[in-house]
Amino acid sequence: MKLLRTLTPTFRSTTLRNSPSSLRPFTLSAARCYSSPSTPPAGNPLPAGPGESGSKRQDKEKGAVGPFTLKAAALFGVTGLGLWYYFQTEKAALKQRKDQETATAKIGRPKIGGPFTLTDQDGKEWSSEKMMGRWSLVYFGFTNCPDICPEELDKMGLVVTSIAKSHSTELLPIFITCDPARDDVKAVKAYVKDFHPSLVGLTGTYESIKKCCKAYRVYFSTPPNAKATDDYLVDHSIFFYLMDPNGKFVDAFGRSMGPQEVEGKVARYLEQWDTREGRGPWSE
Repeated sequence: MKLLRTLTPTFRSTTLRNSPSSLRPFTLSAARCYSSPSTPPAGNPLPAGPGESGSKRQDKEKGAVGPFTLKAAALFGVTGLGLWYYFQTEKAALKQRKDQETATAKIGRPKIGGPFTLTDQDGKEWSSEKMMGRWSLVYFGFTNCPDICPEELDKMGLVVTSIAKSHSTELLPIFITCDPARDDVKAVKAYVKDFHPSLVGLTGTYESIKKCCKAYRVYFSTPPNAKATDDYLVDHSIFFYLMDPNGKFVDAFGRSMGPQEVEGKVARYLEQWDTREGRGPWSE
C-alpha cells in the first residue's frame, strides 16, 4: 500500500505533462514539415544553393519547364528532323529501285530461251511448244547432284505451290538434265518423283541437250563422249528461269534467293502481265 501511494503522484504528474494541451505545439509544428526533404511547399521558390545569387536561381527556374529543358527540346527537334530526312531518302531510293527494275524489264534483257525437242520421263517426245500459253520455270541439273539440285528443285516446287494459291496460276516446272549419259528416261522418272507432282523431267542426246543449254545460256561441263560408267564430274549453272506464256524470258533466280523472294518477284511479273494484249513490259 505504501508503494502504491508513492507511485500515484508520480503517475498523475506524468499524465498532466502528456495532456493534449501539452501536445498542441508539437502538432502545429509537425504540420509544417515537408513530405520529402527535396519537395518544397507549393508556391515557395527553390532555395538558392550555396554561393548562388537570386538572378541565377530565377534563370534556372525559367529554363526548367517540367521534366524538359531547352537543351532536351533542341535535341528532340534535331532527332525529328533527322528521322524525316532518313525516311524521305529511303522513299526516294525505293522509287529509284522500282524505276530501275521497270527499265530492266524493258531493255537490256539477254536473249534466253528458244525452241527445243527432248524426251520426257515417260519416254515421249516433249517440245517447247508445250510451254506456250503457260508460265514456266525451267531448271538445268543432273540426277546425281548431291545437294544443290535437290535444294533448287524443292525451292521451285514451293514457288509453284504458293503462286497457285495466291494468284490461281499454275506454273509449269521443268527439269532438264545436263548429264544425258547417266540420266536416261528411267533415271529421270525416278528422280522427279521426289519433287513437285507436276514437275516435268526431260533428257535427250548429248547434242540436243547441248543445243538447249546454249539457247538458255547454261554452262555445263559434261564430256561429249561420256558413258554412264565413266568417272567424271558435272558442273553447271545454278539458275532456274521464268518464261512467260509466249516463251519469252522474264527473269532468272539464283541460289542465293529464297523461295519467298522468288515468289514475290514472280507475283509482280504476273501482275504486270497484260492478259488482253498477251504481253508484259519485258516483251517490248
